[in-house]
Amino acid sequence: MRPVWIVDDDKSIRWVLEKTLAREKIPFRSFASASEVLSRLDAGEEVPQVLLSDIRMPGKSGLELLQVFKERFPALPVIIMTAYSDLESAVSAFHGGAFEYLPKPFDVDQALELIRRAIAEGLHQSGAPDEVDRTPEILGQAPAMQEVFRAIGRLSQSSATVLITGESGTGKELVARAVHRHSSRADKPFIAINTAAIPRDLLESELFGHERGAFTGAATQRQGRFEQAEGGTLFLDEIGDMPAELQTRLLRVLSDGQYYRVGGHSPLKTRVRIIAATHQDLEARVRQGLFREDLFHRLNVIRVRLPSLRERREDIPILARHFLQKSAQELGVEGKRFSEAALRHLCSLDFSGNVRQLENLCHWLTVMAPGQLVEIADLPPEMRDAAITAALPDWEIALAAEVDRMLASEPQHLHEKLSHAFERVLISRALAHTGGRRIEAALALGIGRNTITRKIQELGIDGGAAAEDRDNCAPR
Repeated sequence: MRPVWIVDDDKSIRWVLEKTLAREKIPFRSFASASEVLSRLDAGEEVPQVLLSDIRMPGKSGLELLQVFKERFPALPVIIMTAYSDLESAVSAFHGGAFEYLPKPFDVDQALELIRRAIAEGLHQSGAPDEVDRTPEILGQAPAMQEVFRAIGRLSQSSATVLITGESGTGKELVARAVHRHSSRADKPFIAINTAAIPRDLLESELFGHERGAFTGAATQRQGRFEQAEGGTLFLDEIGDMPAELQTRLLRVLSDGQYYRVGGHSPLKTRVRIIAATHQDLEARVRQGLFREDLFHRLNVIRVRLPSLRERREDIPILARHFLQKSAQELGVEGKRFSEAALRHLCSLDFSGNVRQLENLCHWLTVMAPGQLVEIADLPPEMRDAAITAALPDWEIALAAEVDRMLASEPQHLHEKLSHAFERVLISRALAHTGGRRIEAALALGIGRNTITRKIQELGIDGGAAAEDRDNCAPR
C-alpha cells in the first residue's frame, strides 16, 4: 500500500495524524512544506495514494500544491485542511479538484474516516473505468414495469385513447412519449400540456386556439394545441384538475371529433390521439361531482397504471446509476458511483416523489458529494435518517420529533425533562388502568411498591393519596 502524505507546517497537527494512521497501520510520510513535497516528487519518490495538505504554509500554499498534483496526477485524491474556514477557501479547494475540505479543528475519527474514503476512491480510480452503456428510453426490470412495457407494445398497434395513472414522479409523460414514438403517428407532433399549470381563463384558448378579436388582447388568430398536434398525439397531463366547463368541451371533441376556436363559428375536425394522465383517483372525483362521469369513460378506454418506486425497489440501483451518469454528462463533470451500502440504503427508502425524487437526489449528489464514491454519509440528512425513522413505531417517531424540537429550542437538561415526562405518563396510565391501586400498577410496570410511591410524590402525580387509601383498604 502506498503511503498517505501529510503536509502541514504545524508539527502538532502532523503528530496527531501520524499517531492516528500508525494506530490504523496505514503507511504515511510527513512534510512541513509544499516545496519539500515537490522536491521529493522531482527526485522520483513514489506517488502517495492520498495527499492531506494544509492551505496556509510558508512558501507555496496548499492550493498551489493541489494544482500541481491535479495537473500531474488527476485521479489522486487530495484533502485540503485549514484553520481559516471561510467560503473562499472552500470554493477554491473544490474548484481546484479537492476530494474534500477539512476545517480545523477537526475530530480525529472524522479525519480518519475521510482518509479511508479517499483511499477507497484512489483504489477505484486506478482500476478500469466504468463502461458506459447505451441506455434504453425507460429503465425497469421489476415485474410491474414489464407489464407497462407490454402495454406500450400493444398500444403501438392502436390509436385508442389512453389514460395513464400513477403517483407524481412515476414517469407518466415518459410513457406517453414512448406510446407515441412506437405508434404509426411517430412522424407527427407530440404535444404535451399540463392542464393544472395553466390559469383557468387561458386554458380554453391554449387547447383550442382563438380567432382574432375573440377577447381583449387577441390581436391575431392563434392555433391551439389540438391544431398543433394534428395527426399526432396530444398529452393532457393532470387531467383530473381540468375545470368543469372545459371538461364539457373536451367531451364534445372526443365524441364528435371536431371543435371550435374561441370566438370561432366554423368547426375544425381533428385526428389527434388523446393520452391523458393523472395522479388523482378519477373514480373518487366522479363520485364527488368534481369530474364528469361520461368524460371519464371516454378517457378510460385503455388504462396504464405506473407503479410507484416503492413497488419496484429492485429498479432503484439501475435508475440511481443511470441518473448519476446522466447528471455528470449534463454538468460536464466526472461521473460518480454509489457504494453497495449506499444502494442498499436507497432501496430501503420510500421515495414519496418516486423516480423524479431519485433523479433530483442524484443531481444533488453529483454537485455536493465530495468524492467519486457516494456513501450513505453523503446523502442529505433527511435521507440518511429516513430508513431508521421508518422502522420506528409511531410513538417513537413522535418522540424523535419532540427531541428534535427541544434540541432546537431548549437544549438544556433534555434527558431529565423527557425522563420525568415518560415516567409521569407511564405511571399515570398504569394507575388509571388499575383504578388507582398502586400495588397492581407497580406489578404491571415491573417496579417495587416503594418505588412507585416515591415516583408518585416526586412527579406530583394526581391521586397519590387516594391511591394509598385504596391500597390500605384492599383485602389482605
